[in-house]
Amino acid sequence: MTSMASAGNGTPTVVLVHGAFADSSGWNGVVERLQAANVPVKSVSNPLRGIEEDAAYVASALQQTDGPVVAVGHSYGGAVITNAASRADNVVGLGYVAAFAPDEGETLMAIEGDSRDSVLTSSLNEVKYPTQRGMETEFLIDAAKFHDAFAADVPERQAAVMAATQRPVSSLAFSQPNGTPAWRDRPVWAAVATGDKAAGTDVVHMMAERAGASITEVEGSHVIMVSQPQAVSDMIMQAVEGVRR
Repeated sequence: MTSMASAGNGTPTVVLVHGAFADSSGWNGVVERLQAANVPVKSVSNPLRGIEEDAAYVASALQQTDGPVVAVGHSYGGAVITNAASRADNVVGLGYVAAFAPDEGETLMAIEGDSRDSVLTSSLNEVKYPTQRGMETEFLIDAAKFHDAFAADVPERQAAVMAATQRPVSSLAFSQPNGTPAWRDRPVWAAVATGDKAAGTDVVHMMAERAGASITEVEGSHVIMVSQPQAVSDMIMQAVEGVRR
């Protein structure tokens, strides 16, 4: 089923946005289940270059999706859809998967600083990349710490592959202030991982509550879309059905 079909039958297209240190392949298990349920779905590659640049890119992708959209973000991807969906009138609902849902003016660095559950900042390696502005900083998760900090309920061999193929994220993702959140005027659903050591279960739960989300607690690590794809797909289906009512 395509986005064009979605526009015809009223079923929204689910647009998935991955987070930092990852790519769209993390959604594979979720995509398979949504397609089996005849829900139109696509994943957008997140540039991971900072809130401003990433939100602009994702907003463009949302705007160019035919018909209504449920935008779903994982981790940092949640912050991106929070900003991007405010610029896309066709987004009718939001889904957060172990994800940040920041308020206006907040930075992810400050949010992470308030978490007692997150060990992410102590697990990062800093590297540099060139831009027109000069050299900027980006982060990778230390491969030796990746399994425990990011994907504790994924088999170690699979986590090792994820660590080797991870994509670095610009420091601007953590330091740039967020804009007006789309969750202020759209319905929200959230899957909160009970053992999230990356974003931090405590701050993720707080943000989901603040956004007025319908919350599903999922036993698992930060990457529940990989380890618990059925539970995450069920949450997304709740969002799809919720916006169709």
